[in-house]
Amino acid sequence: MASRLVQVPMKLTLERTAFLKSLGHVQSVVERRNTIPILSNLRMTASAEGLGLNATDMDLEITESIPATVSQPGATTAPAHTLYDIVRKLPDGSQVELSHEGGDGPLVLRAGRSRFQLACLPVDDFPVMSPGDFSHSFVLPAADLRALIDRTRFAISTEETRYYLNGIFLHATEAAGQPVLRAVATDGHRLACVEIPLPEGAAGMPAVIVPRKTVTELRKLVEETGMVVNVSLSEHKIRFAFDDVCLISKLIDGKFPDYERVIPTDNDKILEVARQPFAQATDRVAAISTEKSRAIKVAVAAGTLTLSASSPEAGSAVEEIEASYGATPLEIGFNARYLLDILDQVKGDAVRLHLADSSSPTVLRDAADASAVYVLMPMRV
Repeated sequence: MASRLVQVPMKLTLERTAFLKSLGHVQSVVERRNTIPILSNLRMTASAEGLGLNATDMDLEITESIPATVSQPGATTAPAHTLYDIVRKLPDGSQVELSHEGGDGPLVLRAGRSRFQLACLPVDDFPVMSPGDFSHSFVLPAADLRALIDRTRFAISTEETRYYLNGIFLHATEAAGQPVLRAVATDGHRLACVEIPLPEGAAGMPAVIVPRKTVTELRKLVEETGMVVNVSLSEHKIRFAFDDVCLISKLIDGKFPDYERVIPTDNDKILEVARQPFAQATDRVAAISTEKSRAIKVAVAAGTLTLSASSPEAGSAVEEIEASYGATPLEIGFNARYLLDILDQVKGDAVRLHLADSSSPTVLRDAADASAVYVLMPMRV
């Protein structure tokens, strides 16, 4: 029979702000409802290096370390959301003392005149994901990783039956004869495709689908770092490591569709319009459209773009803006929210729409940046 680990006594002091920041990161991985009690807890390990926090939902694991004054190294587990709520409500600048006597005793938290006791579960019951062997490793600037996520994640599908669309497809490929790392997401209504130069070490990497929850947690973690992110992956798992944080995630076990077939290559009607006026007009006109579809009509003719919407309950709206267009007049319908999601990711002053007809997908590009392409399916209006 395998021997059980002993719940080791633990005592340490740390600064509330640093503790709260790390707790905010790790507790968001923990699901609010768990049929397995230990998954509601986070593991806390005190050592000479400080305090290590670890949380998992069995598909995603996060580990983060915080500076702490440790007088008694040890380990225990504590309810993640309760601990976070307590520390969040402590006064700024507080010194937090954590102690655990071992065995089945509670975790005691002291700060100023406050004292809390939290029930613990055995540390040896806490599951740890085996990282396995990673076949490829490379380094990404945090700004590049943020851009890949921000410019694609809005198009991730939330439809669970098409699980292979519930993430960002990350793969190495070529564009204009140059090797690139490309991120793609689609929900069948819109598609986002963004690329950066291929990092050293990424050539030949397996094409992987990073799950939506992992993308969300990773984006929060890299919000403030100016560091590079070390990425390691295999066919089944991916790891992101930077600062004092390590995130390991299982990958979606499925085949991403051949997205390149969805991107039209012969849309020959080119409309160029200032991004901000286009987005603002779309937002205003959409206020009149029915809440469910948010359908608006886009009519283009020489020099003008006219946006319109109507609903039996609310009435109608029309707005005209200047645009550069020299092809035959065309009317096409779009979901306004989907269109705005794309326009939000265009960083330049102008957006270019490549149109074919009223029933074909439209390609949208940043007029000043060739690294991203978006596809939007039309709507009947």
